[in-house]
Amino acid sequence: MSDTTKAPDSHPIDDDAAALAALGYKQELHRGMSGFSNFAVSFSIISILAGCITSYAIALNSGGPSAITIGWPVVGVFVLMVALAMAEVCSKYPTAGGLYFWAGRLAKRNKRQWAWSVGWFNFLGEVAVTAAIDFGAATTMMAFANLVWGVEPTKASTFGLFVVLIVIHGLLNTFGVNIVSLLSNVSAWWHIVGVLIIVGALWIMPTQHQDVGWTFTHWYNGTGWSFGPYVFLMGLLMAQYTYTGYDASAHVAEETKNASIAAPKGIVMSVVISIIGGWILLFSITAAIQDGSDKGIAGLLSSGTGLPPAQIFLDALNNPVMAKFLLFIVCGAQFFCGMASVTANSRMSYAFSRDNAIPGSRLWAKVNARTGTPTNSIWLCVVLSIILTTPALFNNTAYLAVTSVAVIGLYIAYVTPVFLRRLDKGFVAGPWHLGKWSAVVGWIAVVWVIFIIILFVLPPVNPITIDTFNYAPIAVAVVAVLAIVLWYAYGKRDFMASTAEAEHLTMSPDKLLEE
Repeated sequence: MSDTTKAPDSHPIDDDAAALAALGYKQELHRGMSGFSNFAVSFSIISILAGCITSYAIALNSGGPSAITIGWPVVGVFVLMVALAMAEVCSKYPTAGGLYFWAGRLAKRNKRQWAWSVGWFNFLGEVAVTAAIDFGAATTMMAFANLVWGVEPTKASTFGLFVVLIVIHGLLNTFGVNIVSLLSNVSAWWHIVGVLIIVGALWIMPTQHQDVGWTFTHWYNGTGWSFGPYVFLMGLLMAQYTYTGYDASAHVAEETKNASIAAPKGIVMSVVISIIGGWILLFSITAAIQDGSDKGIAGLLSSGTGLPPAQIFLDALNNPVMAKFLLFIVCGAQFFCGMASVTANSRMSYAFSRDNAIPGSRLWAKVNARTGTPTNSIWLCVVLSIILTTPALFNNTAYLAVTSVAVIGLYIAYVTPVFLRRLDKGFVAGPWHLGKWSAVVGWIAVVWVIFIIILFVLPPVNPITIDTFNYAPIAVAVVAVLAIVLWYAYGKRDFMASTAEAEHLTMSPDKLLEE
């Protein structure tokens, strides 16, 4: 591709910007991320140190050690199929819009409607994930403050800390892509070194460990359901909740050098490293459980720390200072995770807005000329996340109901372009592709996501009450209705409706460049 290729109203641009121009967009964001930084953003959002720790109780209660140590790699393999299938499409279309743009390009009919629906599930799913990550970080930090300084957590203090955290993350993203890139790199190493420190401490310091057989096969059921396979499947949700956010590599593609190769690699490698690192971490934590009886596991689940792994640290290490230090590492990981989530969320929002999807799009699509970041979009995501988390001030069940759209909404957005790719027989792969394995991997990904969406809407515990009810179906239905209403209110008229935008959904990149 010629170095003198021009996007509309631009100076001569490089290959990345030319590829973006071929997709119908002008290079506006600063392209300062390396391939490693791109990977680090997705790896930070998956955050094995955050997800594995905060979701550990789900699997511990629903299957116990067997659901933890077997479930993690099993789910990881299928999630890797989803990541591989997404990466192949990302290589062809490396834009900040990511999933919704892919759906619009790959659909045979009603292209704009497909893009619109996927975009809204992706946008609101990311807002919910950002809210959940930073509120989870605030909860863990309050638990840490309680252990270290005796601070008593309250709903108000936890919410206040959440607001402080997400505002800091907004500010860090506002300063520019270079600081985001730097902190993403730090985050990746924080996670890697942090896992090594925790694993090392859990194997060196305790006087006893559970044997391998117990760690892989011991069964615990605190769900109230009696059907073992169902209980085990519910335990898989721990891993599935953690394996989210790797679409971030696509959303920062317009800020990544050699994006058509680096972005898909970032998607895949973030999942691969998480599978390996997460399993080592989970196996080590589980093997360090001191009392392996049902009574001992029930005690962990009802721990005053609110986090079974934190109680395991205290019991196994018999060293409160070291246990607190390990929890501090987890707090740091959650901080970086939240920062990366705001990054991905704001880039997706920026891209969605430049295609006139979000009310007030002209404002959210603006890019700060000095920093090269979508400043307005960053603060839109921050404010929406705060609003979404407000119910936590009054009722935790209401908060969980609102944020339950996070994972299921994201996976609906993940699988739709993968499914459309399988139906598009004329798809021409980008420089990073799966070759002869594309169809097999793609269909496995589609079937797996359908399967886990079913799991997400089933009741995890029995009896079913207002506090234990699974609100995910209601949350997803609300998003679907909202998308339909907004489509007829203005999306049908404005979304990707200009001549250039309508053409870039149907024309090939080569034809666009020729024109």
